[in-house]
Amino acid sequence: MYLLGFDIGSSSVKVSLINGENGNCVASSFHPKQEMKITAHKVGWAEQEPKLWWQNLKLALADVLNESKVKPESILSIGISYQMHGLVMVDKHHDVIRPSIIWCDSRAAAIGDKAFEEIGGQRCLTNLLNSPGNFTASKLKWVKDNEPELFNKVYKIMLPGDYIAMKLSGEIQTTVSGLSEGIMWDFRENSLANLLFENYGFSSDIIPEIVPTFAVQSQISAKVAAELGLSAKTTISYRAGDQPNNALSLNVLNPGEIATTAGTSGVVYGVSEEIKYDPQSRVNTFAHVNYTKENPRLGVLLCINGTGILNAWLKRMVGENLSYDEMNQLASEIAIGSNGLSVLPFGNGAERVLNNKNIGSVLSGINFNIHQKGHLLRAAQEGIVFTFKYGMDIMQNIGIQTSVIRAGKANMFLSPIFRDTLAGTTGATIELYNTDGSVGAARGAGVGSGYYKSFSEAFSNLKKLESIFPDNSKKAEYQDAYQTWLEALNKELTNKIHS
Repeated sequence: MYLLGFDIGSSSVKVSLINGENGNCVASSFHPKQEMKITAHKVGWAEQEPKLWWQNLKLALADVLNESKVKPESILSIGISYQMHGLVMVDKHHDVIRPSIIWCDSRAAAIGDKAFEEIGGQRCLTNLLNSPGNFTASKLKWVKDNEPELFNKVYKIMLPGDYIAMKLSGEIQTTVSGLSEGIMWDFRENSLANLLFENYGFSSDIIPEIVPTFAVQSQISAKVAAELGLSAKTTISYRAGDQPNNALSLNVLNPGEIATTAGTSGVVYGVSEEIKYDPQSRVNTFAHVNYTKENPRLGVLLCINGTGILNAWLKRMVGENLSYDEMNQLASEIAIGSNGLSVLPFGNGAERVLNNKNIGSVLSGINFNIHQKGHLLRAAQEGIVFTFKYGMDIMQNIGIQTSVIRAGKANMFLSPIFRDTLAGTTGATIELYNTDGSVGAARGAGVGSGYYKSFSEAFSNLKKLESIFPDNSKKAEYQDAYQTWLEALNKELTNKIHS
């Protein structure tokens, strides 16, 4: 029996098919081959057409089915991972009303700050575990205030993964984990976040039916099954935001375990059984995939918007004729600290870890007489790592320790400089595994459908590929470089406050 995983990212859509019996990935593909279009009508905005996700899913799925040659009826179930915090609105005909306002769009930050003040900071943190911030509910409030004619057409709102499930099945559903990432779940009341809905003037009628994260949630419609080359007996049995799903992919399910990823954005995600939140909401707390009221599992998430997207931008700007391996080689010829050159990688919208400030990306300490291309390439990777360190210190202050970090061997974790700098700066051991979001979603489908009887069975063949240990002989060099970077960051934040 086979299991499908869909990973709906903002850069691409990836589809993987795994053999349920041995857990091996038998086929995988992604589309588009270049990054998916993100529209920014104004500074700080970011929108995508949901139809792009569906179109690219169909292309990637066709590749997988052609490569694997499996019979449609042998595919038991589908799991869906998706870019978090996006807002999809549909009318009564299930037609999308406007482009999705996606995760890195920062237009609603001031709305969330205002609600935090009006509701009361302590009440928000106690009930919602976060400020309403720039999350999904605040984005919907922005639509209500600025596009009332569109808001009045809303039948249901969804997250990107809910939209894909709707396209597959015709059913509009969501999960507690998904609602929590939109700041639409009240943990104290174990119900919808009515205190925020009342402040924003929403009816809870716009929230879809709530289904368990792991369960047979719906079935592919006969029409869509014929369109996609699947069986109408195939079910949808798991959905989760990309970062909780990345943690699941790495079998990070219990307190004290840490997952990280560094794709377009960068994330450190720690699991706790206790209510933990940052009073400033620079890191955020959501319901993890295995959360229940009786057995709480909470994910504390550090999100950095500008990670892999910075590296990709540099490739286009200064490394167009270089591969990423060649860029890494140039960077490796430069000493730790890049001779005083620091890069602040904040060029992809307002950053939660900076209290929703949008300071842009900054080059600090550049010297035209000594700095070359390699310095810039190394300083960029160091700047990403140092931002991780900055956020992980905040997580540590609320009790999330990071002695061992698990990641899939992909994206920035393919770079030896990135891995070594992360280990050297944080003192953590980095463990790399043979998994990714789409494979994790497929395993999640195996759990939700009942094919796997436990998480341990689902992850029995998860393999550790490599461990990277901190080089203590270079600890002082990494710390000096981090301090130089931190001084540059504090200077920019001070300038932002005074301006």
